[in-house]
Amino acid sequence: MYFRPEGNAGRWSDAGKQLIRRTLSLPYGGSELADISQALGEAAYQAYERALLARVLAEPVPRHLAIIMDGNRRFAAEMGMNSLSGHEIGRDKLEEILNWCLETGIKVLTVYAFSTENLKRSPEEVAALMRLFAENFRRAGDDERTHRHRIRVRAIGQMSLLPPDVQDSIRYAEEKTEGYDSYFFNVAVAYGGREEILMAIREIAREARDGKVRPEDIDEGLVSAHLYTSDLPDPDLILRTSGEERISNFLLWQLAYSELYFADVFWPGLRKVDFLRAIRSYQKRKRRFGK
Repeated sequence: MYFRPEGNAGRWSDAGKQLIRRTLSLPYGGSELADISQALGEAAYQAYERALLARVLAEPVPRHLAIIMDGNRRFAAEMGMNSLSGHEIGRDKLEEILNWCLETGIKVLTVYAFSTENLKRSPEEVAALMRLFAENFRRAGDDERTHRHRIRVRAIGQMSLLPPDVQDSIRYAEEKTEGYDSYFFNVAVAYGGREEILMAIREIAREARDGKVRPEDIDEGLVSAHLYTSDLPDPDLILRTSGEERISNFLLWQLAYSELYFADVFWPGLRKVDFLRAIRSYQKRKRRFGK
């Protein structure tokens, strides 16, 4: 089941501007009207955001939210920036998302940051992304917020495909937070869902060969126990930005009963109300788990 939201509301209509002008006795088209129109719009937006947050907090939220962060490069192109700038703004958006998850009580956040297919991009872009990963994993390990909220930071994926400095930064963040269990922040990097399943099958095959597992003992639980996320609940909600409606090889085994939500906005442009709408959509659904 999936949901795709409608577009955002437009600007003030001419009739609305005339009503403001008559009410406040302002000359139509003046700068005062533009300022008041903007102020009223911002006030209405903030009131809506507060009301939406209150509704979200009044009901159970997803325990595990997984996000496909899509649209950094297209956002940058629309804004006349280079792709690296788009990725940097996308990184800042992830900082906001972490705060929103803490505010709403979402315990597990998994984000799709870099797929194995992304390794096929230009060497310059891949190198720039690797620099960002090296910086940001180390920053996560030192972040005061990480330790105050006891957030365990972890990378999932084929670490051997990453440069040594990125691997070192990942180990740094993981070691500094390995004892935490209040919140979990997982970054899928050099990750592919099919490869994850193949990895699990290979390990189970080796165990069967060595007599540690009987064929009749192989079930869903055993496969799940050999995945990167073996100690975490499956995602309750998968959120994808950019308007694309596909999974792109992300958590293929784990999303069997996940709810899907596609936001028609590029990742750097995701607003708090977009995030809250996704949670509200999840809260309104009845999860049947195939029953």
